[in-house]
Amino acid sequence: MSKKHSPAYLRALVDAVAEFEAALREFLTMHDPNTFARGVLPAVYRREGVADAEYAASQRRVEIASGRAVAAVAITGTRYEVQGMGVVDPVAAWSTILGPKPVLEPENILSACGQMLGRLEVHIAEAEANAVPSVSAEAMHPLVWGAARAMWRDGHYRQAVAGAAEALVGQLKARTGRNGIAETALWQETFSERPPETGKPRLRWPGNPTDRTVRSMNEGLRSITAGVQMTIRNAAAHETGQWTLVEASERLAVLSLVARWLETCVIEEV
Repeated sequence: MSKKHSPAYLRALVDAVAEFEAALREFLTMHDPNTFARGVLPAVYRREGVADAEYAASQRRVEIASGRAVAAVAITGTRYEVQGMGVVDPVAAWSTILGPKPVLEPENILSACGQMLGRLEVHIAEAEANAVPSVSAEAMHPLVWGAARAMWRDGHYRQAVAGAAEALVGQLKARTGRNGIAETALWQETFSERPPETGKPRLRWPGNPTDRTVRSMNEGLRSITAGVQMTIRNAAAHETGQWTLVEASERLAVLSLVARWLETCVIEEV
């Protein structure tokens, strides 16, 4: 399944086809059907008394809606085989109902709309079944995404990650009240297994410190936080080349996870 056939895209096409059908039905109310020499004379005739401005506005709505809905024809394969004309796109050919020798009748076009809506429902079900779960950068921890957003949207992914890493360190400094220490050392001391000292608080995973999971989290935090500082923050700050979207997304996700852990930890101080 290509990206443009995602469930969201297909739902947008459903809306587009429904909009086209509604606009066409409204436009047809301004006409009387032709019951004489069908296939030779126009399929419909404009009713007497319909104001020019009203008629033009309604026709314009159909034209715009048809442009939005035409992509659904290729995806659903909804076409007509017309003698002497070959394969006909029912959306693109809608306006022929107004002229001599119309390619299709109004009921053909409305029927095609129903078919497209039904087939799109099937495509949506298939797309949802095959969809790969994804997480956008906007879903990252607010601290991380807030610091990365501006650079990220401009395509400066490495700088965005660097900004997010700095924001994370800033949050650590705010929680511990420590500013006069190198960042890597600050992470190491903050999650040190040693008891807190005056002016050197510790962060701990909440819960009974003898619990196996709590103990495992505290040991892991000691390693990963300093490791993130050295491998992600320092690389983002000191490298000069750009990172790809995938490279930056992987690193931003790690920073987001650390930010959530940091938020969960409780502070111990003397």
